[in-house]
Amino acid sequence: MAGHGSKKVIYAALAGNALISVTKFAAALFTGSSAMMSEGIHSLVDTGNQGLLLYGMKKAKKPADQQHPFGYGAELYFWSFVVAILIFAVGAGVSIYEGIHKVLDPHPVTDPHIAYIVLGLAMIFEAGAWWIAYKAFNEVRGSKSLMSAVRDSKDPTIFTVLFEDTAAMLGLVVAFLGLLGAQYLELPWLDGAASITIGIILGATAILLAYETKGLLIGEGADPETLKTIRSIVSAAPSVQSLNEIRTLHRGPQDILLALSVDFEDELKVGAVEDAIYALEVAIKRQFPDVKRLFIEVQSTEHHEEMLKAELESH
Repeated sequence: MAGHGSKKVIYAALAGNALISVTKFAAALFTGSSAMMSEGIHSLVDTGNQGLLLYGMKKAKKPADQQHPFGYGAELYFWSFVVAILIFAVGAGVSIYEGIHKVLDPHPVTDPHIAYIVLGLAMIFEAGAWWIAYKAFNEVRGSKSLMSAVRDSKDPTIFTVLFEDTAAMLGLVVAFLGLLGAQYLELPWLDGAASITIGIILGATAILLAYETKGLLIGEGADPETLKTIRSIVSAAPSVQSLNEIRTLHRGPQDILLALSVDFEDELKVGAVEDAIYALEVAIKRQFPDVKRLFIEVQSTEHHEEMLKAELESH
């Protein structure tokens, strides 16, 4: 679901934002509205962002090579982080700049009815894209709360698009209110204030996305349920005396690196240990296909504890 579902969400958002950005820019040029210009920039940035996410997904599929022996799965995390930076630097920055300029030099919005029509159509398109993203996100989050699901998610594409679309919906509402106030209260600076508010919304969204993708870039482990099941598989093996340590690292949404330190029964011969390791690898990968690389270290519990103690003392 992750790969196919993510692409479906991104393509829906890409198509919607590309169409919306053209209509917003046309309305901004015709009416002179700063809020509409900010919304056009917002949609243009979102369109570029979806292109970057698709590029990241393509790069992440490259097979491992000599320079990158664990593959290119983390490419997706890198490009998701770039998306967050672009939202902040371009979307938020330009919107706030445009808004400040309008507040300092206010001028009436000409024929705002065109802007209202464009905003109404944009809300329909954005609502459709948002619903697709929300349904895809709901499929993977299960019973978790929204923020818990975002924190635990290893696929940044779905929650990135969901947050972008949510920010877009909020921005459209703010732009509508700003234009309404500028027209009926005869306060043209409200249009600029709306643009600044849109910039703040984009900035907050970018910071949240950057924070979440930073954790993935640094390296996050598998979810607790996966770790629990792997422990059960290893502990249930008849030749295993104890599991010393388990470490996991997500190299991508569906790419887990797994390292185990296992203490096998002392009376086992080398050939039997090799067979036991192979049996564990088969059992774990059958249960978790996302485990692409698996390394099992044969080590007594006593020696493992000594190594951990030495490691702690060295710090």
